[in-house]
Amino acid sequence: MTQVNWKRYGLYLLRWQLSTPILAGVLLVLSRMDRITATVIANFIGGLIFFWVDRFIFTAERLSVHWEVKDTVKCIDCGNEAKGYRVIRAKGYDRTSDSNPEFRCKDCSMKKTEELRQRGVEV
Repeated sequence: MTQVNWKRYGLYLLRWQLSTPILAGVLLVLSRMDRITATVIANFIGGLIFFWVDRFIFTAERLSVHWEVKDTVKCIDCGNEAKGYRVIRAKGYDRTSDSNPEFRCKDCSMKKTEELRQRGVEV
C-alpha cells in the first residue's frame, strides 16, 4: 500500500511553479535565437538547477516518516505472530530511544497509525 507523501508533493508543486519565471527569464535572454534552440537551452539550464531541488524533495530524511519492520513479531495489540511494523520517528513523534519497542501486525499498525493521525502526528 503506497500513500502519497503530501508534504513532498506540495513542495514539488511549489518547485514546479518556481521554475516558470526562471525558464521564462532564460527564454527572454535567448529571444534572438530560434525558438527550438532557445527552448532546449532553457530546459537544459532548468535541469541543471532543479535536479538538485528535486533530489532534496524526494530524498530528504526530514520529510520522511521512519518505520521499522521485522519479519516475525508478536503483535502488541492482538497477540498474533506476523510481520511487525512500528513508527520510529515522525513530526511530533519520536520513539528512537524506546527501550521496549511495540510492534504491530499490519491491521493493528493501520489502526495505530490512524490514532496517531487523530492526535496530530504526521504519519
